[in-house]
Amino acid sequence: MVIVLADYEKRAFLKFFFTYFISVAVLILAAGYFYFEQMKLQLIKQEHFSLIEYARHLKMGQTTKEFSKDYHHRFVITKQHIDIKNFQREGNEFVKYIPTMDKQRYLEVFKSVKHYQQTLHELKLNIILVQLLLLGVFGIISFLLAKNALSPLQKGIETLDKFAKDLIHDLNTPVSAMKLNLTILQKNVTCKEQKAFLRLQKSVQSIIELQKSLTVLLENKTFQKTQIDICRVVEDVIELQKSTFLHVNFRNNCFNFKAVTNEEALKQILQNLVTNAAKYNSNENASVNIYNKGNILYIEDNGDGIEDIQKIFTREYSMQNSSGLGLDIVKRLCDATSIKIQARSLQQGSVFSLEF
Repeated sequence: MVIVLADYEKRAFLKFFFTYFISVAVLILAAGYFYFEQMKLQLIKQEHFSLIEYARHLKMGQTTKEFSKDYHHRFVITKQHIDIKNFQREGNEFVKYIPTMDKQRYLEVFKSVKHYQQTLHELKLNIILVQLLLLGVFGIISFLLAKNALSPLQKGIETLDKFAKDLIHDLNTPVSAMKLNLTILQKNVTCKEQKAFLRLQKSVQSIIELQKSLTVLLENKTFQKTQIDICRVVEDVIELQKSTFLHVNFRNNCFNFKAVTNEEALKQILQNLVTNAAKYNSNENASVNIYNKGNILYIEDNGDGIEDIQKIFTREYSMQNSSGLGLDIVKRLCDATSIKIQARSLQQGSVFSLEF
């Protein structure tokens, strides 16, 4: 069974995975670095001690056959006092001065750094290999932990999704009944002209639009993105709105615009935006203009504008009789289809942009 994750679930998974993995990785790399530096000091001490041991054999007249060809020595005369702890690297050799019975005469012993460099290189490779192995192990552990941590969240979301889908499905019957009865009442001239009837008609239409938006939103896990003709979708949405908002002049100035997205989600996004642009437009010459520039689609109106542009996509935001839930769903649909949505107020009206 293949588990398909929604975008918000992927973000939660990746956030947990990388937080844990990067924390462990930093500790592993830091431990490896400090271990390398400690072993490097240890190797230097060993080289220092080996030169002392070589000098001891020379001073005591013992054979130096056990020492490799990397070692050699000479006697030097200097009036300058040399610290007994002296030890340094000169070019490709380690050098140490050993005092003799003659205070001005020193035994200078040398050893090639070749063996030290080779040992240091091998140490570095071994540490890197161990670190890579540990990172791989902890990468798997991080993946399993993130997966297990996400499991309760997935079950909770699936339960809520199932409940929401069942609820939306169960709404079909009463909504259909209301639509049918409204159609019957519309034939009655007395009812048709009453404000209560008109308000009821608008409320039922709002419920239907909200139901469609929620249905599309709940299918975000299975969104299939294909290349579609954006202008064709715009034309379909405008044609639907023309019959509802007779006082609004809809202009479709979208030309040669194709993008990869989900058609049903885009249609619902535009449906909500265009409906709001027309619904909250009290201008005598009300208009809604949809046009494109590059990979951005604009929905511009000359209506009442937006009071609080920062909160427009939150549930708390409301416009007149609207709860603002429609724009909250629009934002969620845009996030699910990787469309960047922005809104701004104009001198008269407002404009929404959809960047694909």
